Amino acid sequence: MARDLNAEASEYKPNAATEIENDLMLHWYPKRIIERMGCVDRLLELGLGHGFTAKIFNEACAEHVIVDGASSVIEQFRRAQPGFSGQIVEGYFEDYEPQAPFDVIVMGFILEHVDDPDLILRRYRQYLKPGGRMYVAVPNAKSLNRRLGLELGLIDDIYSLNANDLALGHQRQYCRDTLRAALQQAGYAVTHEEGIYLKPLPLAVLKTLPDMQANLQAMLQVGIEFPDLCVGLLMEVELV
Repeated sequence: MARDLNAEASEYKPNAATEIENDLMLHWYPKRIIERMGCVDRLLELGLGHGFTAKIFNEACAEHVIVDGASSVIEQFRRAQPGFSGQIVEGYFEDYEPQAPFDVIVMGFILEHVDDPDLILRRYRQYLKPGGRMYVAVPNAKSLNRRLGLELGLIDDIYSLNANDLALGHQRQYCRDTLRAALQQAGYAVTHEEGIYLKPLPLAVLKTLPDMQANLQAMLQVGIEFPDLCVGLLMEVELV
C-alpha cells in the first residue's frame, strides 16, 4: 500500500520543532556539494522537504528536476517560490522514470524515509550518466548527542527511532559503516565522506549562548572532518 506522504509533512512546515537545526543543515550541505561538483548540466534531487536545498541547487545547474510524493509540500513550495525555474514532479521515487540521465543525483535525507532504500539506490544507478556523481545525506545514528543519550539511558539502542524520528517519518537509522555498506552493495564506489554538524550540546543549551550563531557555524565547519560524531553524514559516490 502506498504511504500517504502528506500525513508525514507537518515537520516540513514553518515553525516546526526541528526548524532551527533543519534550517542550519539544509542550507549547509548543498553548498558543500556544489563546492565539489561545480556547475552541471542536469541535476536530479529526490525530495523537496523544506525547499531550502532546491533554491541552492537551482543556481548550480542548467536543468533541475525534483521528485516528491507529498502534494502539500509541493503546493507550499510553489506558493513560497512562484518564480522557481526547476521542474517539480509529483510522484514516488520508486515510479519516476526520467527521459535522460543526470550528471548529478542528490538524495538528501531521504533514505531514512523510504520503504526500501536498497531498491532506490539500485534503481537510480541507471539514471546517472557515466562519470556522474551521486550525493547521499542521512542522519547519523552514532552522532555525539545520540551517544550521550545512550549513555544517559534516554535511548535503549543507538539505532532506536526516537519521537523526533517518528514525527519526521523516519523508518531506520544509519551510521557511517552501514551507509557505506549499503552504497557499495548497490554498486557504487564511495569517493568522499564528511560530517554535517558536530553538536556537543542539546539545542536548548545552545540557545542560551550569547554567540549562538557563531557557535553553530563553527560546529558545521569543524564537523566536516568528524563524520562519525556528526548529526548528519554526507557521502559522494560514483558508479563502479
